Amino acid sequence: MSSLFDPKHVRRAFSRAASSYRAAAVLQQEVAKRLLESLDYLEDRQPQVVLDVGSGPAHATAAMKKRWPKAQVIALDLALPMLAEAKKQAGWWRPFSRICADARALPLADNSVDVIYSNLCLQWVEDLPAVFAGFRRVLKPNGLLVCSTFAHDTLVELRQAFAQADDTAHVSHFVQIAQFGDALMMAGFRDPVLDRDMFTLTYDDLPTLMRELKAIGATNAMHNRRHTLTGRSRFAAARDAYEPMRRADGKLPSSWEVVYAHAWAPAPGAPIREQGHDVASVPLSAIPIRRKTTE
Repeated sequence: MSSLFDPKHVRRAFSRAASSYRAAAVLQQEVAKRLLESLDYLEDRQPQVVLDVGSGPAHATAAMKKRWPKAQVIALDLALPMLAEAKKQAGWWRPFSRICADARALPLADNSVDVIYSNLCLQWVEDLPAVFAGFRRVLKPNGLLVCSTFAHDTLVELRQAFAQADDTAHVSHFVQIAQFGDALMMAGFRDPVLDRDMFTLTYDDLPTLMRELKAIGATNAMHNRRHTLTGRSRFAAARDAYEPMRRADGKLPSSWEVVYAHAWAPAPGAPIREQGHDVASVPLSAIPIRRKTTE
């Protein structure tokens, strides 16, 4: 059975976007800012080791190094060119480590990390329970995980428009918020809290949106994507299908559903839950979910 995503394509897309990412990733930077606020849950605790998974050019990594100057702060990313950009953020006055690695196989020792921060990386991972199990493995008991991902209603307009062009997936798959919460519980994290933002970005036309997606590396990474050019006729069909969605201000809307989560690694000796067993310590309905809409 083939996997949903193509990790090699994800690596290539973000490697190519390394130089353009900072200027184009306005939404990503806003989400990072909001996610960094979650670190206030640590109150006065001073972590020794902090890991930024999917760091990109490492703006959040640098912010955490500034927040905790005595901590070992690590930027980890799948794309080596992103880490080359990250080096510019480190500087001699606030150095942090850089590791090129996959979020699905963290090259860190068990119980070695106090805080894991991951902003808008996990939407490129198919097996969330396995990734969260890896996060739990490297976290110290009672360590903190703060993370975010794009969820199901992201780019819903684009998905609907291209569905009028052909039957091939042109937009990556994004998880339901329930799947995200379930995956946290399956890995044994405790006291999870989820937040949800719905952002609406606007564009003059479809080509402008597509160029921005390429600039941030957010291209279709599904294995069953079309491996040839979309073609003028298909693109025109998608463009025509998008036009009826144009707003009163003349702009095309683009929805981005963002889910944030913070949760704690369990105390020492807590069993790891496995799929096929009683994995949910509480029903998903008991996890606090705060919903907001932002334009």
